Amino acid sequence: MADAERAEELKQLFWEELKDSPFVMIGLQGVEDSRTRPWTAQVNWQDDKELNQGGDIYFFGAKSEAIVKGLSENNRVVCTFVSKGHKVFAHIHGTLELVNDRALVDKFWNPFIASWYKDGKDDPELQLLRFDTSKAEIWKAEAGATLVAAALKMIGRDPGKDHQQENQAEVAL
Repeated sequence: MADAERAEELKQLFWEELKDSPFVMIGLQGVEDSRTRPWTAQVNWQDDKELNQGGDIYFFGAKSEAIVKGLSENNRVVCTFVSKGHKVFAHIHGTLELVNDRALVDKFWNPFIASWYKDGKDDPELQLLRFDTSKAEIWKAEAGATLVAAALKMIGRDPGKDHQQENQAEVAL
């Protein structure tokens, strides 16, 4: 499979898996408290028929959270994603931007988000953030990959290199 085709396949697989399980870990780069924390992605899908086109990614956060407060120092973030069945892994770079758009808050609001905010959509702690992605590395895990790796090693081939060429790509999201 050509590199461009593999990249498109992995990109589409990433969006499908993120839609199924929108949980990621995010951390700010270059700030004192750079630990990653769990966040739930709210994706503004471009077109459900074209998942590989993805969409804009948003997060609800509290203004008092370390990541939101840290945006004044640096808005560069790293985000990691593992799909529900561990079929897809991704490492994403980008920036977080504060967004004050009531229409988007209304669009993404749901009972799970509401449970975190005492005053609902009018909670003074509520902050919507947009994740502007710059690049991502996506890996696809395949059943039996360990057995294949062992067999390749036995015949003198580098299993990591072969596996990476077929199941990893750097893409723009």
